[in-house]
Amino acid sequence: FALRAVKCVCVCVCVCVYIYIFLIVYHRTERDVTSWSQDAINSLLLGLRVEGEEGSCEITDVSNIDGEASINNRKGKLIYFYEWVVKCLLRKETCSLMHSQVFSLFPVKVSGYCVIFSLVFIIVPVAIGGTASGEPCVFPFLFQEKEYMECTTEGRGDGRLWCATTYNYNTDKKWGFCEKQAEQRRLVEEAEEQYQDAIKMINSTNRRSQKKELYDRLLKVAEMGHAKAMEKVAYAMLFGDYLPQSIPQAKEIFEKLALEGSPKAQTALGFLYAAGLGVNSSQAKALVYYTFGALGGNLVAHMILGYRYWGGVGVPQSCESALTHYRLVANHVASDVSLTGGSAVQRIRLLDEVENPGSSSGMLEEDLIQYYQFLAEKGDVQAQVGLGQLHLHGGRGVEQNHQRAYEYFNQAANAGNTHAMAFLGKMYSEGSEYVPQNNDTALHYFKKAADLGNPVGQSGLGMAYLYGRGVPVNNDLALKYFQKAAEQGWVDGQLQLGTMYYNGIGVKRDYKQALKFFNLASQAGHILAFYNLAQMHATGTGVMRSCHTAVELFKNVCERGRWSERLMAAYGSFKEGDMDSALVQYLLLAEQGYEVAQSNVAFILDQKGSQIFNENESYPRALLHWTRAAAQGYTVARIKLGDYHFYGYGTGVDYETAVIHYRLASEQQHSAQAMFNLGYMHEKGLGIKQDIHLAKRFYDMAAEASPDAQVPVFLALCKLGLIYAQQYLQDLNLKELLSQVDLDQLLGPEWDLYLMTVIALLLGTVIAYRQRQHQAVPRAPPAPPRPPAQPEQPAGEPEEQ
Repeated sequence: FALRAVKCVCVCVCVCVYIYIFLIVYHRTERDVTSWSQDAINSLLLGLRVEGEEGSCEITDVSNIDGEASINNRKGKLIYFYEWVVKCLLRKETCSLMHSQVFSLFPVKVSGYCVIFSLVFIIVPVAIGGTASGEPCVFPFLFQEKEYMECTTEGRGDGRLWCATTYNYNTDKKWGFCEKQAEQRRLVEEAEEQYQDAIKMINSTNRRSQKKELYDRLLKVAEMGHAKAMEKVAYAMLFGDYLPQSIPQAKEIFEKLALEGSPKAQTALGFLYAAGLGVNSSQAKALVYYTFGALGGNLVAHMILGYRYWGGVGVPQSCESALTHYRLVANHVASDVSLTGGSAVQRIRLLDEVENPGSSSGMLEEDLIQYYQFLAEKGDVQAQVGLGQLHLHGGRGVEQNHQRAYEYFNQAANAGNTHAMAFLGKMYSEGSEYVPQNNDTALHYFKKAADLGNPVGQSGLGMAYLYGRGVPVNNDLALKYFQKAAEQGWVDGQLQLGTMYYNGIGVKRDYKQALKFFNLASQAGHILAFYNLAQMHATGTGVMRSCHTAVELFKNVCERGRWSERLMAAYGSFKEGDMDSALVQYLLLAEQGYEVAQSNVAFILDQKGSQIFNENESYPRALLHWTRAAAQGYTVARIKLGDYHFYGYGTGVDYETAVIHYRLASEQQHSAQAMFNLGYMHEKGLGIKQDIHLAKRFYDMAAEASPDAQVPVFLALCKLGLIYAQQYLQDLNLKELLSQVDLDQLLGPEWDLYLMTVIALLLGTVIAYRQRQHQAVPRAPPAPPRPPAQPEQPAGEPEEQ
């Protein structure tokens, strides 16, 4: 009886809630629907049955307002309401949860999906004082021919917030003050002021200890509910940047922000679900969060979706969809490119650095930087120019510092170096916090350098005449200076010539010439050259349209955006031994499609250097990222895929698949390691028919492809020769005798390793003996030095003393 009573109470509560939604909210929504964009309100849901927190959802009754309705889970689209939001993601009777800000209305259609459901109620403020004290405010309300969606100070001289309690204030004059909202606004303004102060100080210092203190201050601002501070703090907790790494806390903050419609938070939640950080991995939820983040304008989300559509990651492969996302991001990146070129970012592979510690990663050691600084202080002009460029762009272990760049360039320019003069012109033309923008000063330095034949100065003068910076616009002079700079191979001259031919500025429009100069500039790595080439291939301007080529070029541009600085931050965490922080940062970059980040994630997981994932998850996750890196053409990743299938790391042992990967690396990238592995598999008959002759062929190819492979190939060929001799003798009359000889039984199953060891020892002995003989040969004593010959002096000129 008690159970039945409880059930009856629950049913009554549900009926009351339904009646409230239907009779109150629906009718109020219907009344105000005319004030909303019909594109935003696609349809009106009258019935929704939800089973469980993340169970199935079914639309039971739909009434159309505009557009198609969703019935029986057959079709999906966004469904919005005026005071509450219901959204449902349906695909094969499956749905997930997600919240979104009530008033962030935008028309969206997702193919194959309805969109996620969420029920959000607005807390309506109550008017205090005025002519309608105690009555709830009405939003929107009409005041002086304008609708207001929140309390306003319009019409008052004291700055106090007020609202109307009926829709039309002009006729009803029903209003009151929003005292709580006024207090909230004061707190918001205070939090905003503290946030701006903290951000300004964070951007002005490079000291890690000081940044940690500032992030502690930012944490207090975030606790006041400041959305941007919460975003900063959440990402800092996610990556372990200046705050202790805490993925659960970061997730909690992101979820709060996502409820308020933060695109950054939605993108971050998509990343957490994609990577399985703090949550069970779900590519479906990740895709939905990424989609909403992109709809909110988040460029990282667009970049992630571009990569997913390009590679077919969790979605059907679609070049055109990838092009749409990548082009949007590339437009923003290209618009941010400055005359000085921005900061430089090194793409460092952890595998190369660990396995080849002697190889150069592009980073300058501290002692080498100090040596260059010593030379610069002693007046070495080349060192001054080099250090100036390093500090101007940053990179190679040197932080961007315009003040020091200016000082070095100024010293070199005073010594008469034309490159330094031209770069000073660039700095004045662009302007920065340290160097004020000044067209006249920039023109002075450009002209001084150009008159001495410097291509950087010539290009700067061309820009001045092209855009009228300090001089009247003169396309003919601009073309002249760009041509001079391009003839000397200067990339900016080539780029601007391409731009003039593309747009027909000062010359007849010529797409072939534009393509030629853009290609030349792209060979030097100029980001705008890649961007312009991408636009030409995307639209078929001057070339055959190629979506694939356009996407690859746009992807290259996108990967040079400001988020690429995260690569150096991740590398810094790796060098400091913080593998968890490095892994999470590389994981986000890997989601964005950075191949070097994908291979670095795989390397960290392969080495089991991080504690974020369980040990049994490391190899499968590493295999996934090796696969993605290999798909982008990284040879070592392709070989690693072969190794994983050969040894059964993260997957079952599969010699046939291993052969496929080794063959791809051998044929497409001419990898000596892959050729050697193919030789071994042909020798042993693993995953392929045993063939001694093909084994020798691949061993020989490996030795030709790389000098480093010659010693292991020599040892392998010695062993192969022994096997061949054994097979040859078995084919002779001694076949019956030798057939009884089983080397595995005679010398053990690892007999070939013993043989290779003996051969290696013999080889080492021979080399040592030859070196000793060479040292024993007596050498003739060196000839005494001769006095230097006196150069002939021209007639009529005295000799120098």
